[in-house]
Amino acid sequence: MASRTERPTFKRGRAKAVYDGIGLAAPSISGASAASGLPNLERPYCVLGIETSCDDTAAAVVRSDGAILGEAVVSQHEIHAQFGGIVPGLARDAHAEAIDEVVALAVERAGLDGVGAVDAVAATVGPGLEICLRVGARKAVDVAEAHAKPFVAMHHLEAHCLISRLPDPASARPEFPFLALLVSGGHCQLLWIRGVGDIAVLGGTLDDALGEAYDKAARMLGLAAPTGGGPAVERVARAGDAASIALPVPMRQRKDCDFSYAGLKNALRVQINERREALGLGEDAPLPDGDAADFAASFQRVAIAHVEDRLKTAFKAVAGDLPDGGAPTLALVGGVAANAELRSRVGALCEARGWALAVPAPRLCTDNGAMVAWAAIEKLNLGVSDALDDEVLARWPFREWVPPADRDAEDGPAIFDEAPRDAAAAPPRAEVAR
Repeated sequence: MASRTERPTFKRGRAKAVYDGIGLAAPSISGASAASGLPNLERPYCVLGIETSCDDTAAAVVRSDGAILGEAVVSQHEIHAQFGGIVPGLARDAHAEAIDEVVALAVERAGLDGVGAVDAVAATVGPGLEICLRVGARKAVDVAEAHAKPFVAMHHLEAHCLISRLPDPASARPEFPFLALLVSGGHCQLLWIRGVGDIAVLGGTLDDALGEAYDKAARMLGLAAPTGGGPAVERVARAGDAASIALPVPMRQRKDCDFSYAGLKNALRVQINERREALGLGEDAPLPDGDAADFAASFQRVAIAHVEDRLKTAFKAVAGDLPDGGAPTLALVGGVAANAELRSRVGALCEARGWALAVPAPRLCTDNGAMVAWAAIEKLNLGVSDALDDEVLARWPFREWVPPADRDAEDGPAIFDEAPRDAAAAPPRAEVAR
């Protein structure tokens, strides 16, 4: 595909999120072209975005001015809840059953006369569960082929980041370059976004992601979690004393941008087991409501304190890459960005450090079709589309960010070797077969 890179060699990172020289690095649009054509960029156009990377079947139609015309989503929470995690085969089957109806409903809600009325089609092609990604990618390519529309292959995490640039009077719109904190059930990363297709990892999780840690905390506490462990812990924590349980803030002695939640998770388990034993409760017996609330609040306080520590380090790290003039911007994105306590504390930190904060509306933080459509609009506005190919990538990590002082070193190649990309500097709109 036009947006995927040749396989270069980069310094191996310790975080799971960092490209290690195996497979393909995450997208760069350097040298890309309009492989499947372009809509008419001289007038407003609309894009159908399809998302099936995990357990939500989602589609949306978004206009190039940022208006979300129609959305539809079918969640699989009830299917997977009994298993304590996503079962890939069941997820694929649920996507396959729902995809046609979800796409049709999004188009209907957009007020369009059928799917052929969209101007381009986009789908998440990675990273994610491969057999789930294939459902959405195949549907998108089928629509694009049947109606002779441009196709855009989108990186799931890039789409999460770029949705922060969707015009929204309630939130700051980050201009390139900007820092992104991406927190979800499967990802926990600090990313430097220099442009469309130009993203690098400052730090990622060494073990559990923040959303995964919330899910495990909810299970340890026996909380009902019909929409996920994160909302359950957040809800219960409101009634708790966040200072009541002593839990360690992870990696306080390590001054980098990587995350780790395994130690906090284990410390929480030990404390819960000790409390159960003190109360004479069995291993699976629920804690009293007050105890559960205190544990939830204490866990959440420490989990977010770890985020705050990493953000402080990241703010210092990218200082040399900030443009002159204007406040630097942090985008808080991903499913866990819907957490009100996280938003509040990150917002307070940004205000104290002179950073602007951009946060999508809560419904746009979780997996959705609008983020895929909007990210595709960002690419199309640069004159880029992809070949009609339903190839997917289960693993598609970003390259590692290189500190300014190291970019000329022989063992630390610069990853930013071109001017920032923006829609105003779009390449020629050429039709190129690839």
